[in-house]
Order: sequence, then C-alpha cells, then structure tokens
Amino acid sequence: MVKLVHEVISAARKAKANPEKIKILQRDNTAALRDILRGTYDKLVVWNVPKGEPPHKPSDGYNDASNLLKLNKQFKYFVKGLEGDQLPKAKREMLFIKLLESIHPEDAKLVIQMTNKKPITGVPKSVVLEAFPKLLVKP
Repeated sequence: MVKLVHEVISAARKAKANPEKIKILQRDNTAALRDILRGTYDKLVVWNVPKGEPPHKPSDGYNDASNLLKLNKQFKYFVKGLEGDQLPKAKREMLFIKLLESIHPEDAKLVIQMTNKKPITGVPKSVVLEAFPKLLVKP
C-alpha cells in the first residue's frame, strides 16, 4: 500500500542514519513526496501564497475527502510563474485553503511548511540531494 507523504517523512525522521533516511525516501517515492521535497528545498520554486498558516479547518484525518497523493497536481496554481499567476489572488488563496482542508492534517502541515520554505526537521537538504540527485537545481 502506498504511504501518505507525512508517513514517509515521519519514518525518515525516525531513522538514525542518513543512509537509512535515503533508503526510506527512495523506497516510498511518490510524485507528491518529491513535490514536497522540491517545493521545500529548491530555491527556484517561489510560492505565490501568503506566508504563515492560512485560516483553515483541518480535516479529521481518518475521513479525508482526498489525499496529497492526488492533489499535489494543484501545486501549479500556487507557484509563481505557473498557471496560478492567471488567477485572482482571492481565488488562488481559496483554492489553497480548500486543498489544505481536503488532505490529512499532517500532510497539510507539510504543505504549509513547504510554502514557507521551512526545512523539514530530520530530513535535511543533503539527504534529499542524495536520495534524488536530479530533483533539486544545484546552486
């Protein structure tokens, strides 16, 4: 069964050594996981949503309408230079809140952390670069 993004990140955080973290990220690799990692660590990805935590009502977690494994495709509406630039600011922000409310609350926390460019505790950029060498643009 495919793990949710927060489950993979949690497992990688718990791993003691970097080789183990890398193995977990590679084993449970999904497009959504790579999107979260790239959105967090790639300096070329600039988010077009307000900083901080938007006002939203987290989902119940066990009864999510959808999940990040499907909805990560919506990130294109929230990155500067992509399709979301054509949307009015209020519409883009409403779509962002709707996304957060329809995914697992732990995944929503990762999305907010990503849009704020806050590094993932226990999963440093160096681990991401080793796990997925072509994912990030190297400075």
